Amino acid sequence: MRARRALAVLGLVVLLPAGCRASGHAGPTSPEPVRPAWRSVTLPVPPGAPGRLLLRDATACAGRWFVVGAVADAAGVPRPAAWTSADGSAWTALRPVPRSPYGGENVLTAAGCRDGRLAAVGGRSGGVHGNPRISTWRQVADGSLVEVPAEFEVFGGPDAVNVGRIAGGPRGWLVSGNRSTGGAAWVAADGSDFRLVSGVPGLAADAAGRPWVADGVATGSGWLLVGSVRSSGRTGTDPAVWRSTDGLTWRRAVLPAAGTDADLQRVVGVGERAVAVGRRGDGLGAWLVDGGTGRAGGGFGGSGTDRPGRVWSLAAVAGGAFAVVAGDATGAGWFSRDGVAWSPVAVPVAVPAGSDRTVAVAGAGASVLLLVDDSAGAGVWWADGPWSPG
Repeated sequence: MRARRALAVLGLVVLLPAGCRASGHAGPTSPEPVRPAWRSVTLPVPPGAPGRLLLRDATACAGRWFVVGAVADAAGVPRPAAWTSADGSAWTALRPVPRSPYGGENVLTAAGCRDGRLAAVGGRSGGVHGNPRISTWRQVADGSLVEVPAEFEVFGGPDAVNVGRIAGGPRGWLVSGNRSTGGAAWVAADGSDFRLVSGVPGLAADAAGRPWVADGVATGSGWLLVGSVRSSGRTGTDPAVWRSTDGLTWRRAVLPAAGTDADLQRVVGVGERAVAVGRRGDGLGAWLVDGGTGRAGGGFGGSGTDRPGRVWSLAAVAGGAFAVVAGDATGAGWFSRDGVAWSPVAVPVAVPAGSDRTVAVAGAGASVLLLVDDSAGAGVWWADGPWSPG
């Protein structure tokens, strides 16, 4: 009898931790995912030599949708490519106009939108040391996408680390990234002349820690960058945001993370506030940034993957936020109206966390465009919801 009683107690000790883990992530106790009617979208091959489409990012604004990337020929040499649509069904290839020796082989990696016009970041490795040669691109009045060449040191040079995402807003354009001095921003009023802002208070590494900037978005009062700060002598990071009215001076704020290792990876504007998502401990979580304050939102997703803390992309849709994270087809999509309660959304394909793929989403109204590109090929899908149960 004592032996049976001991085994029963041992069984409770073994089962309780597993139950605790399941309560915080997608798993057997998670609600049934919403299943939108995804339909496949075909992008036309742009004029020129045939090749494989390389899809890298998507964006939407003012009734226009955009996808950017490149076309790789049989030898693997790329040329820049971009597409636009008014309804998500009929797509037209934009005409790229390179203006530098490397521009004709750019892969467009990030897209932003403002007043129905596209701007993009592209690059191609080259030169003696094979460094990335970064350019920005802007859509002009005739609809073509024109390269804006830059001196190598604007985006590259000895302090270069990475050039990331681009966002449009009432004050112009913002590119987020990092330099050896810490976080960095590139700002432009009309997309024709980007100014590097780095090594300034707030963005620069200092006694409080070393910043890492991951994404940016326009706000009602200016710009918001999100990322993390690694304090001196620590192995983990704290989620952080940076605010600016003009893109030139920045104020840093570390957000609450309940003592866990955390970072912010993507951000979108939802109504009067921003919703940022990223890694929180062993899973994923949201933070709500409203005016001068930020607070932790709800946790979601991240379970059962080889990299549970990976957020692939985030878009504003249907008055809320739609995130695509590393996971299988029933656990990779998540939607929230308030950043607190998140519901799973089935997507058409699994999106593993491997570095050999790109995943991006764009949203407008109740519609979402999803693209997934891996070594086997690229796919694009469209859906109009529903995005939450009920």
